[in-house]
Amino acid sequence: MSEVDVLRQLVGTEVGVGQWLAIEQERIDQFADATGDHQWIHVDPDRAANGPFGSTVAHGYLTLGLLPYLTQGIEIPVGQPRLAINYGLDRLRFPAPVKVGQRVRARVTLTGVEEVDGGLQIARRIVVEVEGGEKPALVADTLSRLIY
Repeated sequence: MSEVDVLRQLVGTEVGVGQWLAIEQERIDQFADATGDHQWIHVDPDRAANGPFGSTVAHGYLTLGLLPYLTQGIEIPVGQPRLAINYGLDRLRFPAPVKVGQRVRARVTLTGVEEVDGGLQIARRIVVEVEGGEKPALVADTLSRLIY
């Protein structure tokens, strides 16, 4: 059975759950510095305490940027590609904020696989949960290209 056949059998199944990661103010501040997004809901704990969330919150794009970390160790049997690249996103939503000090983790479901020139394209649904939260912080449909 080929790698593509093995992967196609996994489409629609959850392939793994990552480890919890606490989102601390220092990480939020570093992201704000890197991107220039210093909106008070992210970087001003005193003002944010009286704001809509009761504390500072992580940038949505910080949560997105953490996907490589949050999904490490979640293996999909793809053999040994020479190169794996992010190809893009089909859909991205931020249903709930991540408050400073909360923990998040990723759940990954394989949603598609197709052959492309030189390799495979893998589609995944990644849901970033907030510990104890009713809604996820992020839902992303990602595309990766594997070149063999």
